[in-house]
Amino acid sequence: MKANPLHSAAGNDDVAAIKQLLSDGAEIDARDSSGATALLVATRANKVRVAQMLIAAGADVNAKDNISDSAYLYAGARGHLEILKLTLAHGADLKSTNRYGGTALIPAAERGHVQTVKTLIEAGVDIDHVNNLGWTALLEAIILGSGGQQHQQIVDALLKAGANPNLADREGVTPLAHARSHGYREIENMLRAAGGR
Repeated sequence: MKANPLHSAAGNDDVAAIKQLLSDGAEIDARDSSGATALLVATRANKVRVAQMLIAAGADVNAKDNISDSAYLYAGARGHLEILKLTLAHGADLKSTNRYGGTALIPAAERGHVQTVKTLIEAGVDIDHVNNLGWTALLEAIILGSGGQQHQQIVDALLKAGANPNLADREGVTPLAHARSHGYREIENMLRAAGGR
């Protein structure tokens, strides 16, 4: 299947070509072989100007590819903050989930994207959403995080926003028990202060 010119232009950060293609009637949410729209191509490459233009022209920020990524979910997971903010301002579906059944908040918390986590919390994403693995954003930040400065800030932000410190994983292991077994003393103290058991 030959590449859609709109997708190529999006990947190449070619705003002029996109304007021309759209005015010539190119379908803004056309899919490539992976099911991605041009907006998702731009988001993957973190091409902010192109994403901005496509969103302003009406691209669907919630359109998912074959592996359930959308511009909104991908920008959240990867910490592409400017594009994330654009998707939030243009109808991002906060309840939409990735292929792991997680919201954008969960991978953002796991990967240590502090500002992204704070932005998603402010947007009103469900803080205690549980993914297919049985994990919340708080659990992922502890289990898959490094315990360092960024993950400490994320745990702090989640707890301050009302995350349940005692929502355990499927085996019944609490965030506090995970923090303890990883030796994350600072996170342990935060969880205790929030009523974690």
